[in-house]
Amino acid sequence: MSVGRGARGALGVVAVGLVAVLAAGCSSGGDVAGAQPAGAASSSSTPPPKPVSLTTGPLDQAVDVAPGSPVVATAADGKLTRVALTNPEGAAVAGQVSADGTQWTSTEPLGYNKTYTLAVTGQGSDGKPATKTSTFTTVKPRTLTFLSVNPMDGTTVGIGQPLAFYFDEPIADRAAAEATISVTTEPKVEGAFYWFNEKEVHWRPQNYWAAGTKITINAKIYGKHLGNGVYGEEDRVINTTIGDAVVHEADGESHQVVTKINGQVARTMPTSMGNAANPTPTGTYVLMEKHDHMVMDSRTYGLALDAGGYVTPVDWATRMSNSGIFFHSAPWSIGDQGNRNVSHGCLNLSPENAKWVFDLSKPGDVVVVTNSGGPALESWDGFGDWQVPWEEWVKGNR
Repeated sequence: MSVGRGARGALGVVAVGLVAVLAAGCSSGGDVAGAQPAGAASSSSTPPPKPVSLTTGPLDQAVDVAPGSPVVATAADGKLTRVALTNPEGAAVAGQVSADGTQWTSTEPLGYNKTYTLAVTGQGSDGKPATKTSTFTTVKPRTLTFLSVNPMDGTTVGIGQPLAFYFDEPIADRAAAEATISVTTEPKVEGAFYWFNEKEVHWRPQNYWAAGTKITINAKIYGKHLGNGVYGEEDRVINTTIGDAVVHEADGESHQVVTKINGQVARTMPTSMGNAANPTPTGTYVLMEKHDHMVMDSRTYGLALDAGGYVTPVDWATRMSNSGIFFHSAPWSIGDQGNRNVSHGCLNLSPENAKWVFDLSKPGDVVVVTNSGGPALESWDGFGDWQVPWEEWVKGNR
């Protein structure tokens, strides 16, 4: 009986051990059941090589494509091996392939109203070649517009100089026109556009430029639609520099002009401004051009000879406005200069002082006229831009 009890105890231990083994087997049964013999292939194999997939933009048979938009060819699951974009005459358009060989982009603008052919060849990861050909046609403008810019490239101008843009066609989409023109300055300056009419827009900062500012204008108008079928004819790049800060303060009551250069008084000169019948407008002028000798003809400004007009040769004339206001030499009024206003609106100076102003002046220098008894200078008269308050200017006058 004691032996039997011992045997049953041993069998019980064996049974428990077997259950433990079976339990262990059950707990990892999925792995065991799915196990593969040594040397069998893995269930996750490398995907097979793919053929190259080629895409082009613009799409095949596209029309009214903007000439300024880049043409692009791309390869997926492979690389480009040859891309040829040709114009109607068969000449190739330049382009560049990305470093990884998957994208080609044109690097020169297209022509207006032309049909182009794009032929693309690529090779897939499967080693096999593929080709794709497409054609598209660029837009036909109703007309083109040329953009002129003041100041001109390479010039040095004064602290009051606005950046003036003149289109030779009316611009219907003024926002689009502004978007094509970038102004970069060093140091950085915030500014805004203001439209004077349907063809002319200016850009200026809130306050005068700082002397020494470097300005780069990049007008990318080619290929851009500016509204009503008008497209840009040619891009323009202009670099200009702001020179010394020259400000002439002309007081019609004291009959003096005080000239400051970079904030320091450089010269004080007696002057004679416009008489009671022709008072000089007050406000901020910007010098525009100069002539060592010219004939001043009031008829060009709407004043007939029989209405008190004149035809007078003068020396050392520096233009302040389009309405005929100049600094100029006036030896006939020296006795009045510093005492009374007797001119037809100009700022009369002695020959010596007029020559000094002439030699000093550059486009963009500032003249501030006060106490002349005249009306306010019109913003559209010459560069009367500073007559427009900043809060009005930033609205753009679109």
